[in-house]
Amino acid sequence: MNAPSAKDLAVLCETAASLYHRLVLVVGQPRSGKTHLLQAAVAANGWPLINLNQQVSEHLLELTQRQRALRLPRIVGDVLSSAGSEIVLVDNIELLFSPDLQQDPLKLLQGAARNRTIVASWPGALSGRQLTYAEPGHPEYRRYPELDTLCLSMPGDAGSNAHAEG
Repeated sequence: MNAPSAKDLAVLCETAASLYHRLVLVVGQPRSGKTHLLQAAVAANGWPLINLNQQVSEHLLELTQRQRALRLPRIVGDVLSSAGSEIVLVDNIELLFSPDLQQDPLKLLQGAARNRTIVASWPGALSGRQLTYAEPGHPEYRRYPELDTLCLSMPGDAGSNAHAEG
């Protein structure tokens, strides 16, 4: 399978614009080219690219653990809004999987993708319509058996290249 291109990503963003959750996931294992694809999309389209771990962690520093869990969805929304764009690319989302934050990362991203198209790099695997993050038994393990979000699967992933919502 050929690696998806910035053009492939732009086509999915056009499709996502008409969906309830305007979320596109770029799914692949570490070092599969997710960040490179997002950087190519920045170069081709001028979309902002946010390092979510860095931006969100700066906002969480002064908060207690309980406050972090309660405020995280709003903080993520504020960080994405601050990009000032209808399409926002998001890399480095691993912080969202922290058990201490008590969040469902996919639902959090879907909620943030109600008012703008979010393209997020998902470090995991896509097999058919099943999305995973980490390995079973790992404290951050997540499995979504019936994914209804647009995805681009990077080479080396078990799934096919694109899946539509619904």
